[in-house]
Amino acid sequence: LTLRDALALALERSPELGAFSQEVRAAEGAVLQAGVLPNPVLELSGDNLRNARKAEAGDRTTTLQIGQLIELGGKRAARIRLAESGRDLASWDYEAKRLEILSAVAQRFVDVLVGQSREALAGESVALAAQVADAVGKRVQAGKVSPVEETKARLALASAEIELEQAKRELAGARKALGALWGEANPHFGKAAGDLGQLAALPGYEALAERMRSNPELARWASEISRRQAGVDAERAKAIPDVTVSAGVTRFSQFDDRAYMVGISIPIPIFDRNRGGILEANRRLDKASDERRAVEARLGVELAQSYQRLAAVGAEIQTLRTTLLPGAQSAYGAATKGYQLGKFGFLDVLDAQRSLFQTRSQHLRALADYQRGV
Repeated sequence: LTLRDALALALERSPELGAFSQEVRAAEGAVLQAGVLPNPVLELSGDNLRNARKAEAGDRTTTLQIGQLIELGGKRAARIRLAESGRDLASWDYEAKRLEILSAVAQRFVDVLVGQSREALAGESVALAAQVADAVGKRVQAGKVSPVEETKARLALASAEIELEQAKRELAGARKALGALWGEANPHFGKAAGDLGQLAALPGYEALAERMRSNPELARWASEISRRQAGVDAERAKAIPDVTVSAGVTRFSQFDDRAYMVGISIPIPIFDRNRGGILEANRRLDKASDERRAVEARLGVELAQSYQRLAAVGAEIQTLRTTLLPGAQSAYGAATKGYQLGKFGFLDVLDAQRSLFQTRSQHLRALADYQRGV
């Protein structure tokens, strides 16, 4: 399984990403509904119906009337703009979630690579510990060293085997965590294909800071501000009363005649001019600008911290590769050879072996931190 394969699987099958995709579709429905005109109202009324059996037919009147609400002040247009900005926000949230999922896939893929490398490293540690234990056993049989040293060597071997089993369990957990991102509880891929030692070059900080402006978490605030401005327009439109126009016909049974009517009704904005709603919408608009600046500052701090941390890890890897790893390997080789020749004690071999394992583990951890940081 390559990283590209894992990313494709997550984009195609991620349940979490699918939920955000449905939200975008739901927002499209909201835009569609926002443009719909109010339904007309049909009213049928009659009078003198309670005593219909006793009353003469000529005493009854029946009225059929239809009314239509006419929205004024640009309410429908403001409602559409509000829904469209909500749809844009849902699209930005989808993009942010998509990047979050891709980042999670990349980091968990690194975890699998680290698990595979740790398992291989633990296997090498077991092999080296076994070689040392065999060498000590031969020297014990030859009567050159105490059997206590063989016991210590076997204990070191057992400890290495325990670390190997732990590495296998951690690898299994990392595989399941990766597969869970595309809804696969028991991953079917065999092995993650990748090279932890292949380090991507660290780009310049200014270039990254410029690219940060296109981050969906920051770019969404342009749509958020547009949405809140549309909310202000919608509240202002509510202050303008709507008009209801009606027309109908009344039938008089007594005269077998009809009368036609037209009417218009409009609320008188004396008490409620929606001043509170307009004030609230304006304050929320101001709040959006402050929130955008806060997000931009937070992202800038996160970028700076991540950049410095990654640069530090890169320097650590360079030191490990050029100095510590070769030194630990050389010390272990010299200690092993010297022990076989009787020049060094067994504690020197164990110390050199422990130092080599720790340095290799430190190198692996630094590689993992660098790849996750990228």
